[in-house]
Amino acid sequence: MEKTALIITSISAPNPVMKSLAEGSLKNNVDFIVIGDTKSPDKFELNGCDFYSYEEQLKLKFKFAKEVPTRHYGRKNIGYLLAIQNGAELMLETDDDNFPRASFWADRNIQQKSAVSEGDYWLNTYTYFTDKFIWPRGFSLEHLQQIQPAKDSFPIKDIISPIQQGLADENPDVDAMFRLSYPLPVSFEKDFNLALGKGSWCPFNSQNTTWFKEAFPLMYLPSYCSFRMTDIWRSFIAQRILWENNWHLLFHNSTVWQDRNEHNLMKDFEDEIPGYLNNDRIVKTLEDLDIKSGEQYLSDNVIKCYQALVDMELVGKDEIKLIHSWYEDLASIN
Repeated sequence: MEKTALIITSISAPNPVMKSLAEGSLKNNVDFIVIGDTKSPDKFELNGCDFYSYEEQLKLKFKFAKEVPTRHYGRKNIGYLLAIQNGAELMLETDDDNFPRASFWADRNIQQKSAVSEGDYWLNTYTYFTDKFIWPRGFSLEHLQQIQPAKDSFPIKDIISPIQQGLADENPDVDAMFRLSYPLPVSFEKDFNLALGKGSWCPFNSQNTTWFKEAFPLMYLPSYCSFRMTDIWRSFIAQRILWENNWHLLFHNSTVWQDRNEHNLMKDFEDEIPGYLNNDRIVKTLEDLDIKSGEQYLSDNVIKCYQALVDMELVGKDEIKLIHSWYEDLASIN
């Protein structure tokens, strides 16, 4: 495996999940980076883990670390920069409530043979891994009842996939609307891959995601938007840019299971309303943007996409300054 880093952000003391991640990282020679925040404990000691407190983050040479808001998931961007600075060629990300299975530590390959969806529609990828009615957080609600293509209708192709989304068993990443309406747990089938190409939309999250170095510039998480939409809106932007580089987004079997942290579902519902109302509008706006092909244009394309979301008044205008700082730090590393 290429030099690999595992990134999470947490305000908890070392818990069983983080201990499991640390043990696996040590065994598999993975750099495990935990990004804290102002609410993190004063002392954080975990063998196999590099923990960065809020105070330590401010001492870094990254301009972004001093500008990104506190108490926000967007601080995870600092972990990405640290991993790249340390020479990572492959990044794994998850959260502090996802237990890794043995398969989580398996080698990753950017080249894949997979069933491929290409077409102008929202594709509910979860339906191809279980016979239960379920959808991923961020899926456009107005498309939930649309008939999905048959599983055996997808052609099998050799693809390049620099972003790969693994699923999560037991308590998968679904929105508050689902949690308030349908029962859990749900676990997924383990013998299927599905790649999304041009025109096929499905949100992916940050709970079990593999990023190859070709896609590192697409990892940026926005800070001036709803907390529950930060990784979802990142995913739409990443997908739009993948198309122009003949890359695919891969969904694969679950390699973690979630013992979900305590949540207030009504607060989650409130925070997801901007997505419920605007996710379909966002992807239509992104489809209409002039996106350039070529890895040298990745950062420019990302900025263009976020400017569109600012113009839609869904992301705060301060995001543009912040994203420029992140890319300046990224350029200084490279």
